[in-house]
Amino acid sequence: MVVFIKPTQPAPPATVQPDPRIPAPTGTTQGTFMADIIPSNTKNTLANDVEIKGSIKFMQDLSVDGKVEGEITSPNGMLVVGQNAELRGEIKTKSVTVYGKVHGNITVDERCELKANAQLHGDLKAARLVIEEGATFVGKSEVTPNKVTQMKPEGVRQPDQQKAVAAAR
Repeated sequence: MVVFIKPTQPAPPATVQPDPRIPAPTGTTQGTFMADIIPSNTKNTLANDVEIKGSIKFMQDLSVDGKVEGEITSPNGMLVVGQNAELRGEIKTKSVTVYGKVHGNITVDERCELKANAQLHGDLKAARLVIEEGATFVGKSEVTPNKVTQMKPEGVRQPDQQKAVAAAR
């Protein structure tokens, strides 16, 4: 018996159709980059079933409702510590709002808010501080609303004073 096998042709390459919900990238012909399709005002969330040991760095906004053990830093971002959150470690961000528990020091460039059921066990440095009734804060606070003006040396003369001293010579 003779069996004839029909030669198979290779399948045509798959084509990817663009998603009509995503705007076409502008100014690029070499492919789509994440910055072209993800808006810059993204908000990151760690849900209450998330546990992390290690450092977290973020750029925009971050909401944490789980457990984190380690440093959380952001030069420009806003951190929200949810009511179920338990954070152990240093926090260094632009601003922070605490609804849950923080065991560690907080250093923010702008505003720190401790909401009604918040618990902070650690030191705090901020330009502005808001503590609602019912919040627990055990530690030291340093509130410096005018950092820039405090850094000016007192011995700086005004231009009019400099002219008067020069004329007196």
